[in-house]
Amino acid sequence: MRTGISITITRSVRGRLEAITRDRNASQKHAWRAAIILSSADGVGTNEIMRRTGKSKTCVWRWQERFMKEGIDGLLHDKTRPSRIPPLGPEVAARVVALTLADPPVETTHWTADLMARASGISASAVRRIWKAHGLQPHRYRQFKLSNDPNFVDKLRDVVGLYVDPPAHAVVLSVDEKSQIQALDRTQPGLPMKKGRAGTMTHDYKRNGTTTLFAAMNVLDGTVIGRSMQRHRHQEFIRFLNAVERAVPAGKTVHAILDNYAAHKAPRGSPMVGASSALDVPLHADFGLVAQCGRRLLRHIE
Repeated sequence: MRTGISITITRSVRGRLEAITRDRNASQKHAWRAAIILSSADGVGTNEIMRRTGKSKTCVWRWQERFMKEGIDGLLHDKTRPSRIPPLGPEVAARVVALTLADPPVETTHWTADLMARASGISASAVRRIWKAHGLQPHRYRQFKLSNDPNFVDKLRDVVGLYVDPPAHAVVLSVDEKSQIQALDRTQPGLPMKKGRAGTMTHDYKRNGTTTLFAAMNVLDGTVIGRSMQRHRHQEFIRFLNAVERAVPAGKTVHAILDNYAAHKAPRGSPMVGASSALDVPLHADFGLVAQCGRRLLRHIE
């Protein structure tokens, strides 16, 4: 039967081991390893060392042997243990990358780590490591839009020019609308917030129809002209332009920038379309409405 190992240490080694056991900032595993060696050097038996440190017999023998071979450094550094799972080869990473660049199966919108793990036969954590190493983020995407308009560059310069360097003594309005706004209300009135109690509201609600918000923001001072209307047609848009015309200062040239949504257009012959050849300001087809003092804002250039 195996007995304890007899260990002899120098005074300097003992001093270092005692310093480790007394250091409050030292790791606990380093402290009890040093205590095993100190007890062994004092001639304490294995059973007593087990009682003092709370460790098993094989653990005591293991660190006695480690100290005999490597000294104090062997107590402070754990040996690396081989992984139970064999490392993945480069062919596995190549297969995961190839699958990631392809479309996901069935009706899935994008690859997830769990889905890729099932498809490639590896763990989800391994999939994430491969994606991180290759800079792949399947859950993210960037949108883009390429215009087929041959005059897009000229329109872009005109619109950006109005924002960056607007004409002197002119009003530049950024026009847009938000349609299908749901007018919701709670089925019962709630209680207001007070000290020690959060505000309350019912979990259900009732619908009061929808509304459309038309808004025009003055890019100079940030003021907004807004109107809420029941429908979203060019007739309502004309009414909104009339409200804008009444709100802008008199004697100012007005540049209204907007997109080419269908509600901003009207069939030929309607009041929204008119001749504007007399305007001496730039026209922005499908992107802007331009009006001059004395002329109505409804004259839209297609």
